[in-house]
Amino acid sequence: MKIFRSFEEARHIKNPVVTTGSFDGVHVGHKIILNRLNMLAEKHGGESVLVTFDPHPRKVLYPDTAGKDLKLINSQEEKLFLLEKAGLNNIIVIEFTMEFSKITSEQFERDFLHGLLHARVVVVGFNHHFGFNKEGDYKQLWEWQGKYNFEAEEIPEQEVQNETVSSTKIRQAISEGYIQRANAYLDHYYFIIGKAIKKYDYEAYDLPAVLKVEITEESKLLPSPGIYAVSAESGSESSKAMAIIYRNHAEKPEVLVEPLDEISFRENGMMNLYFHKKILGAVNLSDARSLLKIRTARTEIADLIY
Repeated sequence: MKIFRSFEEARHIKNPVVTTGSFDGVHVGHKIILNRLNMLAEKHGGESVLVTFDPHPRKVLYPDTAGKDLKLINSQEEKLFLLEKAGLNNIIVIEFTMEFSKITSEQFERDFLHGLLHARVVVVGFNHHFGFNKEGDYKQLWEWQGKYNFEAEEIPEQEVQNETVSSTKIRQAISEGYIQRANAYLDHYYFIIGKAIKKYDYEAYDLPAVLKVEITEESKLLPSPGIYAVSAESGSESSKAMAIIYRNHAEKPEVLVEPLDEISFRENGMMNLYFHKKILGAVNLSDARSLLKIRTARTEIADLIY
């Protein structure tokens, strides 16, 4: 997958089949769009392209309200990992600014998708809006097909167990600890990528093998505090593991992981944690009763098949 940081850099992509959006989570609805992009790209002898934005538009447009505390399902690194895994050919990451937000929907189509990319097909999800004040929609794209020499296509709304899938619903499920529900919406395991660091100070809490996973992006959404059954991967090594989302006195919660197989992960190596199930609510590592609960949870996770 090729990564571009401007439309100018990407102007030589052959017969682009394009979609736009944040694609936070790269959930089941996003994957339907990506699959369709790749099918159309093959049909037209072209390449699939996602135009996405960083930071998230809400953080720029509503810094004191809706964007102030917005947490995202994926870090930028995690999103790129998922998009490449989904088979996307190209991603254009555009810096989202107040100035860029004032571009009208027709300017966006005329100057960027048509003028610079020469888009062959533009695909949008159900009820997708774009441009200044979200004025652009599929109806407008349909009307501009002849004017700007492209095809427009809309993907129907996606449902899981009769519930409409959205990044907002997935964020809520994760923040409340409903990992299995979030995984169903995502169509993959919610996961964290971070650097694993040895935490010797937790040996006193009967956690001698625990590692802390450092989260580098402030906006990364973490599950509610508690104990989770996870899979841990680092390099070529993998292990069933117990993860603890722990909020001590620090403003940010810590992510602690204890491998349960006889594997010793390399310190300071990058680690992927794939979340399967919440086992227990918040624990206090300074409390003897919580340490007993941790031992019980460790045994329960070890007995799980996943």
